[in-house]
Amino acid sequence: MTAPERRILIVDDEAPMRHMLRMVLERDGYAVAEAVSGRQGLECLQAGQYILVLCDIRMPEMDGLSFLKEKQEQQLGGTVIMMSAYGSIDTAVECMKKGAYDYISKPFRPDEILLTVRKAEERLQLRQENVKLKNNMRRTSRPQGVAAILHRSALMKGVLETIQKAAKTKASVLITGPTGTGKELVARALHAESSRSDRPFLAVNCSAIPEGLLESELFGHARGAFTGADRARTGLFGAADGGTLLLDEIGDFPLALQPKLLRVLQEREVRRVGESKPTPVDVRVIAATAKDLRQAVDNGTFREDLFYRLAVITIELPALNQRSEDIATLVESYLPRIAARLKRPVPMMSPEALRLLEQQPWPGNIRELLNVLEKTLVLCREEIIGESDLVLHDRPQIAIDPTTLSLKKAMADLERDYIRKALDVTDGNRTQAAKILEISLRSLIYKISDYGL
Repeated sequence: MTAPERRILIVDDEAPMRHMLRMVLERDGYAVAEAVSGRQGLECLQAGQYILVLCDIRMPEMDGLSFLKEKQEQQLGGTVIMMSAYGSIDTAVECMKKGAYDYISKPFRPDEILLTVRKAEERLQLRQENVKLKNNMRRTSRPQGVAAILHRSALMKGVLETIQKAAKTKASVLITGPTGTGKELVARALHAESSRSDRPFLAVNCSAIPEGLLESELFGHARGAFTGADRARTGLFGAADGGTLLLDEIGDFPLALQPKLLRVLQEREVRRVGESKPTPVDVRVIAATAKDLRQAVDNGTFREDLFYRLAVITIELPALNQRSEDIATLVESYLPRIAARLKRPVPMMSPEALRLLEQQPWPGNIRELLNVLEKTLVLCREEIIGESDLVLHDRPQIAIDPTTLSLKKAMADLERDYIRKALDVTDGNRTQAAKILEISLRSLIYKISDYGL
């Protein structure tokens, strides 16, 4: 069987030309498909993968240049070599501008077309090797897989062991846990530890896409399937073929679309909106949610059969206050990253400040911890972050006068202190200070005058 990477599509309305090219290319080991028009050529590219496309320029219904333009807009694969018996330098230049790799004038000898095809194939191989090299460099420059999940606690050690076992299978995985615990990071670790690590990893937030658009976003659609569908769309399942797709916030997945998702998981094929023929896909599905899906099943808002399809393996992430011994590791790792982003020296965290962080309830979990670290680094310019420098959400950042319990005065003192710190950090730049404080410039100017700063 010919390998997929040796497939070539011929797009030409002349049967003798297609026949000649097929014979020449098949003798050289290529698998050849034919299309009699530009429109049919686009349909072939939507349905399968080809390394090269040999396309005539002059054709009825849709000429070669229109085909080339439509192919680029739909982001379809395949390196294009244009062919024409009416060639000129201007035509060749126009083809290159629209995305063609090369141009060859008819009539041509068999060895000419083979030389052009082999050159294009070598170029494609070089590009693929370059992509692999870049991916390898990225892998060596930062932790991948379970190594990217920072921990000291025995609780997280057990989670990582489950990730490593689950990654070796093709089974669907459901990741649960409170918001901000790092569910997408776990999904990426599952992908990185699996045999699919060199294939795409895609993620979609099911609650962020309107129900009317979610079906097309996931499964794709044919051109003209609905108003505004001026071009075909592969969909995320098609784009993730061979790789992993994370369905985040799966608890918000519309009930009306759940049967179609269930069918994709069962049959390993998708039916794009507006098409009758299904397309096979090989995608490892990972779902994540902060909701109780069992309760959703009991409430009738989530299908029980879909739940069991998604939860073949379940990974439950603990809240940050259940793994407080990991906070020191998280701070040690993220503090330099945040400081680099803010373009400031990396401060040290005092033992007292670290102890206070470990005692917090962290309802927002790791996401909240990172938010506190960033706000603290913005407002504190000291080399050592003390306990009083931490910008925590559940306590005032000033000492309270024991002789008064005026909440109004305490809030005014806190506001004045924050404004002063923001102005110090920005060297008096009021526009930047307003952005840090998350208020309008007009309000800031009023408050500066009111507080006499």
